[in-house]
Amino acid sequence: MAEAALPALRHLPSVDRLLRHPDMAAVVETYGRAEATQAVRETLAVLRQDLRSGASPDETMIVASVLSRLAARAGARLKPLFNLTGTVLHTNLGRAILAEEAIEAATAAMRHAVSLEFDLENGKRGERDDHVRALVCELTGAEDATLVNNNAAAVLLVLNTLSQGRESIVSRGELIEIGGAFRMPEIMARAGARLHEVGTTNRTHVRDYVNAIGPETGLILKVHTSNYRIEGFTAEVEPRDLAKIAHQHNVPLVNDLGSGTLIDLSRLGLRKEPTVREAVEEGADLVTFSGDKLLGGPQAGFIVGRKDLIAAINRNPMKRALRVDKVRLAACEATLKLYRDPDRLARRLPTMRFLARPLEEIHKQAARLVPVLDDITGPDVSVECVSCQSQIGSGALPLDTIPSFGLSLSPKRGGRAVEELGAAFRSLPWPVIGRVAEGAFVLDLRCLEDEAVFRQNLASLRLRAAP
Repeated sequence: MAEAALPALRHLPSVDRLLRHPDMAAVVETYGRAEATQAVRETLAVLRQDLRSGASPDETMIVASVLSRLAARAGARLKPLFNLTGTVLHTNLGRAILAEEAIEAATAAMRHAVSLEFDLENGKRGERDDHVRALVCELTGAEDATLVNNNAAAVLLVLNTLSQGRESIVSRGELIEIGGAFRMPEIMARAGARLHEVGTTNRTHVRDYVNAIGPETGLILKVHTSNYRIEGFTAEVEPRDLAKIAHQHNVPLVNDLGSGTLIDLSRLGLRKEPTVREAVEEGADLVTFSGDKLLGGPQAGFIVGRKDLIAAINRNPMKRALRVDKVRLAACEATLKLYRDPDRLARRLPTMRFLARPLEEIHKQAARLVPVLDDITGPDVSVECVSCQSQIGSGALPLDTIPSFGLSLSPKRGGRAVEELGAAFRSLPWPVIGRVAEGAFVLDLRCLEDEAVFRQNLASLRLRAAP
């Protein structure tokens, strides 16, 4: 076979000849000569291997292959998709979808020069945090505020500022691991703080903290266990009591709320989570929380609390390395402003809108889409409307679920049919991400707002025919 392929290899067109092909003129114009040349070379390299297997493409086919390769390279790796997993704040899918007001503000910041660190009143250098500082303080009741690029960075910066080379006291039951296998003890070590564990996994008492405080204590850290819950024979020191202990010994109390919220979630029918304002009122000297979780904004980490401690944090050289850019800052400001009108928040902020979406509305949508999916998938897949349970995600209320409805797609053949079905939906122009449950591919519709685009997208679905 190798000997038979040699004549064909000799007749492969050269790179220069392919670049002079009539159909390549538009390609070079679109992608540039350097990019087109690279794609031609890569295509020819693949074809040399194919020819050894007996393939014999003509020049037109080679040009088409080059164009396909260039189009694939030019396509965005970060693709918009439909999150039908049932997890509203899915970390792997980008967490919160921004409000239109935040998108408009971010777009304006990208398109124009902005007063990022320029004071328009006096014409001198300003501080970028000033654009949101007063707003955050208004919404949380804190004396002062600053922000960095995520909550892990916020905790890292606080620990490095207040407890570098000193002890940070934390309950053993609060030594959490967050996404990507990042663990609180490792963050503390990187910050230069020495971990001082107190209590046990399930029970920590006032005396544990009191006995641990000494000359080497830099701070007491309270970590809200938002991504898991310990039940049964448990005990923990409430934040208000912990604040009294800290202040009696002149030690700062830092309360890491993680996916902190600015409103009472019971307004949406969910179990109440501690709000940032409550944490401040309970006496925490500093509170840290995320911007892209329950707050519903872009990725950011907020630090609020005592003015002197915030000032010390802002003097830390690490703050510059962890600061947010103008685009994210603009989106944060616009998102925070929505909280000034809590009565309309559930309509204007996507995260809250998804969580508050009426069950009847989701049910009706599922019923409408059953015949659509049934027609597209054909007789080899059974499609039905099913009740299911959504969850908030990103570590918030880990055991709480929200009743929802979805579409269950059950292949009638066994083997890897369910996995192939999921792969087919992921290969759509706008990938559709669902979940596999009990031998079926399930699409939870809680987060499906643009039904028209979803239907158009399904027209490209290609399923493998049953053998």
